[in-house]
Amino acid sequence: MTTTSPSVPRIAALDALRGFALGGIFAVNIAIMANPAGFAEGPVRAFEEMFLHNRFYVLFSFLFGYSLTLQFRSAERDGANATARTVRRLAALVAIGTLHTVFLFTGDVLFGYGVIGFALLALRGLGPRSALRLAGVLYGACLVLFVALTVARMGQPPDAAQTAADNAAALDAVRAGWGEAAMYRWTDGVDRLAPTVVFGLLNVLPLFLVGLAAGKVRLLEDPARYLPHLPRVQAVGFGLGLPLSVMPVALHIPHTEALGYVSGPLLAAAYAATFLRVIHARPAVSEVFAPAGRISATVYLSQSLIAAIVFTGYGFAQAGKWSDGAVLAFAVVVFALQLAAARWYTRRFRYGPAEWVLRVATYGGTRSVREHARTAVSERA
Repeated sequence: MTTTSPSVPRIAALDALRGFALGGIFAVNIAIMANPAGFAEGPVRAFEEMFLHNRFYVLFSFLFGYSLTLQFRSAERDGANATARTVRRLAALVAIGTLHTVFLFTGDVLFGYGVIGFALLALRGLGPRSALRLAGVLYGACLVLFVALTVARMGQPPDAAQTAADNAAALDAVRAGWGEAAMYRWTDGVDRLAPTVVFGLLNVLPLFLVGLAAGKVRLLEDPARYLPHLPRVQAVGFGLGLPLSVMPVALHIPHTEALGYVSGPLLAAAYAATFLRVIHARPAVSEVFAPAGRISATVYLSQSLIAAIVFTGYGFAQAGKWSDGAVLAFAVVVFALQLAAARWYTRRFRYGPAEWVLRVATYGGTRSVREHARTAVSERA
């Protein structure tokens, strides 16, 4: 997911945002990594639902769409077939995502990004305005679907006994050996395949399209263009997003999935605007997060690996044994260590292991990757 454009400030801002998003994603994912049932009712779950859930995947998806425009510019600079490169990259994401789902984490996003990425590839010719209009249509369709599902659920109280039995079976599976855990994840992934694709087309694709539109107008490449607008984004995002997020949880209002779908992008935009203002005022903050963003696939996959070693039968089988507060604190500590490790690593190596695999697939062999890296370095010099 590293870019190779010679515009260093742009890359730093995007990588820093990506690194920032990785922390939020891990804080959300750790709940079901540590216990398939997720966080129990209580303050930790309330905090997650109000401030974390459905926020950071929005930002990460936007950045994915933006990155596609950078990949096309890179191919154009190299005189290469951009479509062929992107198809190979997306196929590699699907393959890595499948392995990640089966062997590490059922909440994988790489598979979905790869699959939905083909739809984005087909729509790459859209102009910025057309991309935004289509994103709005898809967003509206998904909102209608969420409302319909919410209404349907209101008339069907959940079967608490069945839910408890399913959670217990999932917990036993992840605590068992790798074979049992892999079979559970495979079955769960197959069962969720169709909903994942539908959800991705209606929810994730609009975010890709917004990122595509932003990338086409090079929105984030000149701070002078976006900095004046960030206070307004914060005011709208926090002003509308916080009440929509906090009130349902604070007042214990059930069946508020549709509200979460609205508040998620609002708060994601507000978080991003706040972060961009911070790194502009204090560049040292960008230097903390940007290295993780440059090797984002490696950091993301290593989060699952670390959690699997701690919580599943691969290692210490601690799933379901920790308090929710301890689980969230664990995520904070691990991510802090990842930030430090990424900074150390990127000072010595250009690509992370996962990024190297993706680039070998994208550019068609290790020799092409080395030649492409040399070209990028010479252009930056």
